[in-house]
Amino acid sequence: MEVFSKSDVGLVRTQNQDDFRFGVISPSCAWAVVCDGMGGANGGNIASATAVDYISTKITDLYKDDMTKEQIGELMAEIVVNANIKIFEKACEDAALAGMGTTCEFVFVKDTTIHVVHVGDSRTYSIRGGKIKQLTEDHSVVQEMVRRGELTYEQAQHHPNKNFITRALGIKPSVRLDYIEANFIYGDVVLICTDGLSNHVNTGQMVKICHENRGDSLINKLVDTAKEDGGTDNITATVIY
Repeated sequence: MEVFSKSDVGLVRTQNQDDFRFGVISPSCAWAVVCDGMGGANGGNIASATAVDYISTKITDLYKDDMTKEQIGELMAEIVVNANIKIFEKACEDAALAGMGTTCEFVFVKDTTIHVVHVGDSRTYSIRGGKIKQLTEDHSVVQEMVRRGELTYEQAQHHPNKNFITRALGIKPSVRLDYIEANFIYGDVVLICTDGLSNHVNTGQMVKICHENRGDSLINKLVDTAKEDGGTDNITATVIY
């Protein structure tokens, strides 16, 4: 199992508030975390970095090879809940950081299972053959409107409020998480990204790029394609396969 990741400031922003980390534990076990920070001049940077540092340290320290699927899921959720508390406490201690927060995609792949803990509007996709499936559902105002039937999926892609998210780490002392399990087989690609990628690279392009490229060239092509379409936000892409 291999993991490749890249983050880019994009073409419009002056600062990259995305952060990421990953680890390969064994040939059949790997993890990755991707966060998109928000809040003030430095708040977004600190929120995403705090989440990534805490999550990566804890999964490295606490994961054991003999854990069941249920135990892995419980551990991941507990780690993210505690990362939320860390960010919230940091914001309470410094008025300049008030209101800071971050999205979070925490993905752990072991054997034939993908585990995802998800908060916000960053995304995790599974690509198999010529098909792509979005495993996560955006925690956003626009996604709520889609769910209620007020917008179509196509209308949502161009809605002016598409970046208003309803859940993030660090905003409140507690957070509601989504936990998703999916099947993984040899040849699948798990793509984890911030909205700087998903807003500029459509799913058809994602499938094509993941089929035609490998390793660093794969993530470079994903990021370059987002920039070719405008690169209006920070862009982070991670692939596990």
